[in-house]
Amino acid sequence: MKVKEIMEPSVISLNIDSTYEEVARVLYTNGISGAPVVDGTGKVVGVVSEEDLFRIIYPFYKSYYDHPEMYADYEAREKKMQEIKNHKVEIFMSKNVVGVYPDTPILQAGAVMLARDIMRLPVIKDGQLVGIINRKAIYHAVLKNNFKF
Repeated sequence: MKVKEIMEPSVISLNIDSTYEEVARVLYTNGISGAPVVDGTGKVVGVVSEEDLFRIIYPFYKSYYDHPEMYADYEAREKKMQEIKNHKVEIFMSKNVVGVYPDTPILQAGAVMLARDIMRLPVIKDGQLVGIINRKAIYHAVLKNNFKF
């Protein structure tokens, strides 16, 4: 079975100029946990997830160890959301994009996801985003193909 057979062709993507607040709104309102980030030509330049949104709220190790007192008040930390809401997605997205092609076998895509600990892969054809595939779609396709449900 190939990726093109089970991929989601209607992809919710984000523009490279999107802000933290816009990314959070898109993920939240669409009930998704991540999305590809594209430039003005439609080329995938990153992927952003809820994990990326969550991670930016917390300090980097060096910052924490240099000034741990700044991070002891978690209510104050929560208020920092106002300071980061206009950060551009390119600051916190994953830039090492791993994608697959429509003709990639689904178990190969699944192996990549497991090996890299990622939940979704953009599907790319001729340099353009044409779909997205996630672990759940692969898992369900494999089960449905091999067992009676």
